[in-house]
Amino acid sequence: MRAAADFRSRPEDIAQITVPTATGTSVRLSDVAQIVPMTGPASIQHLGRQRQATIFISTTPGASEQTIIDGLARIQADMNMGGEYRGSLGGRSREMGRAMQSFLLAVFLSFTFMYLVLAAQFESWIHPITILASLPLTLPFAIFSVLALGQSLNIYTMLGVLVLFGVVKKNSILQIDHIRGLRRKGLSRADAVMLGNRDRLRPILMTTIAFVAGMLPLLVSSGAGAGTNRAMGSVIAGGQTLSLLLTLVATPVIFSWLDDISHSRVVKAVGAITLWPFQMIDRLVSKDHAAPAPHAHAAEPPHVDAAAEEE
Repeated sequence: MRAAADFRSRPEDIAQITVPTATGTSVRLSDVAQIVPMTGPASIQHLGRQRQATIFISTTPGASEQTIIDGLARIQADMNMGGEYRGSLGGRSREMGRAMQSFLLAVFLSFTFMYLVLAAQFESWIHPITILASLPLTLPFAIFSVLALGQSLNIYTMLGVLVLFGVVKKNSILQIDHIRGLRRKGLSRADAVMLGNRDRLRPILMTTIAFVAGMLPLLVSSGAGAGTNRAMGSVIAGGQTLSLLLTLVATPVIFSWLDDISHSRVVKAVGAITLWPFQMIDRLVSKDHAAPAPHAHAAEPPHVDAAAEEE
């Protein structure tokens, strides 16, 4: 039930409303309460049986959502709210935070699996580090490319970083695999590094040029989804182009440095101590599964009947 508009539009009209008492009688509202004009929420929302106030924000063209989130966090910290108040993100901002956590987990797992696959391929625990060490060197160039082309760091640029890691890793694999092949043929390390880089320079340049050319349509795209295309294309094309020279120089240097470390006495001693438990387990398992040796049976002498001998 609700009173007519003529009886609830002014404070004086509301003061004449009667309310029941504990004894069953009715009194006017002005006798038990004081009506004062104040401001308040038009509606009260609850989440988890607690009151909440939602702030909706839209970004202007060219603005970064992460910048707005950081600004809200600073404002919340400056307010010095009590323990009964708390703030949290919702909607797309919350999903972006979850995506960041998932991305970090994906990067960790990708590095782990790449190391294991490369260790099995090269049959070495040292040379995969040579290949993976070139990946962090591309991050400054990727970030510089995003800022230079006017893009922002978001989930799509993160996916572009993963693609960039794959291309840079492939170039390092071409170099290290050919250098190790030349070493097995008897060349010295210096000659193998120089010859291997010269032989693999053309394939790496061809791959890089073709890959960057494939990203150009994404950089100049327009229309629906163009922001996503430009975000991914900028980090891939710019990062690959700028980091090409550094990876060509850094990979052989890291290979030579780790090759010296792998032949040091300290590393050999640590490797022997580390592998000793696994070697003992392998010996025990091999001994348990060894096939038993066949038993030799002595031939019994032929049985001759004594009566037949007497005859």
